[in-house]
Amino acid sequence: QVHLVESGGGLVQPGGSLRLSCVASGSIFELRVMGWYRQAPGKQRELVAADSGAGTTNYDDSVKGRFTISRNRAENMVDLQMNNLKPEDTAVYYCYVKAMEYGSSRYSNYWGQGTQVTVSS
Repeated sequence: QVHLVESGGGLVQPGGSLRLSCVASGSIFELRVMGWYRQAPGKQRELVAADSGAGTTNYDDSVKGRFTISRNRAENMVDLQMNNLKPEDTAVYYCYVKAMEYGSSRYSNYWGQGTQVTVSS
């Protein structure tokens, strides 16, 4: 099993910054992808940013230039630095990994418990 623990999040004013962190632990043979999704009330969960390794990252258009994903392979960690936050960024943010466990031959998706980010004055 792979476990994800998130930290960060909270309440911030428009234009402010927050940093989310996620660490993966458990029976991890390989972490193929690490990233962040978010889900606002009444909306579907959407990809915010992801790191697929080898310098490959992708961002939702709405956060490009404001959010930065960074990955620490040695520590199985992924951070999301969020700057110039807007009210429309308000959502529950979920850490996501695509991982292969020891003894397995396939990749599976794993999710964190979610952390609330609220942008409001």
